[in-house]
Amino acid sequence: MTSTAPGGTTPTGPADRMGLKPGMVVQELGWDNDTDDELRIAIEDAIDGDMVDGDYGNVVDAVVLWWRDDDGDLVDGLVDSLTDLVGGGVIWLLTPKIGRPGAVDAADIAEAAPIAGLAQTTAVTVSKDWAATKLVAPKSVS
Repeated sequence: MTSTAPGGTTPTGPADRMGLKPGMVVQELGWDNDTDDELRIAIEDAIDGDMVDGDYGNVVDAVVLWWRDDDGDLVDGLVDSLTDLVGGGVIWLLTPKIGRPGAVDAADIAEAAPIAGLAQTTAVTVSKDWAATKLVAPKSVS
């Protein structure tokens, strides 16, 4: 067997594809009754703990932001999600897949991210109804 990832296995689960590891503090924003419970459980299993909410009040390694087209201004939502994020942390923007109620157009994400001071890096498949887009703060040139 060939080892391709730390721990000796190929990343296969959604939380693995998101790069989430035990001990990470992950903040969950935008939870509602339509979020994917299986994905939430997979994330909590991967970090070996519960996700924290917006009232956490300390720095977090990653943010999982559930966002639907009718949730308001995406730029505002992204800026708000930066509040507790540690430098070098990532935001995983989870949006309903195209064709599902509340789907967010990819062009809207591409437009909102730089306005919020973020760069869009990758997209991964995380569930049958939700798409995940990885957003990071661009590296500063000094």
